Amino acid sequence: MSIQPLLNASTAVQIHVATVVPAFVLGTWLLFGSAKGSPRHRLIGTIYLTLMAITAIAATAIRAFSSAAITIGPLKLGLLHLFVPLTAWSIWRALHHAKRGEIAGHRGAMRGLYFGGLIVAGLLAFMPGRVMYRMFFG
Repeated sequence: MSIQPLLNASTAVQIHVATVVPAFVLGTWLLFGSAKGSPRHRLIGTIYLTLMAITAIAATAIRAFSSAAITIGPLKLGLLHLFVPLTAWSIWRALHHAKRGEIAGHRGAMRGLYFGGLIVAGLLAFMPGRVMYRMFFG
């Protein structure tokens, strides 16, 4: 394992990783270890959603390298960038339902954000050629 590929990566990739790693830890605790609705759950949830929002914003500046990418001005967006609007939508839904006391809707939005935005997207980050792949597998 080497951190050098991350150090050589763009600032956007570095910000993305710096926010997604703690978001993963906090999200895991929120879903599986926290007392739902407690003041601590709400505080950590706010931090988690903030980290996920920063992660999504940083992702827009990460240039896609696949042939299925589209270029919009300085942005080169690929299929993985579809997780950006998914993340934004999930954050909005989680807050919307929480503010209305709709626990089932909030739970669904948070699970979708965690499993879609962190687990699925995280696994895709380990595809050959990507920074995470190079860090862990050379």
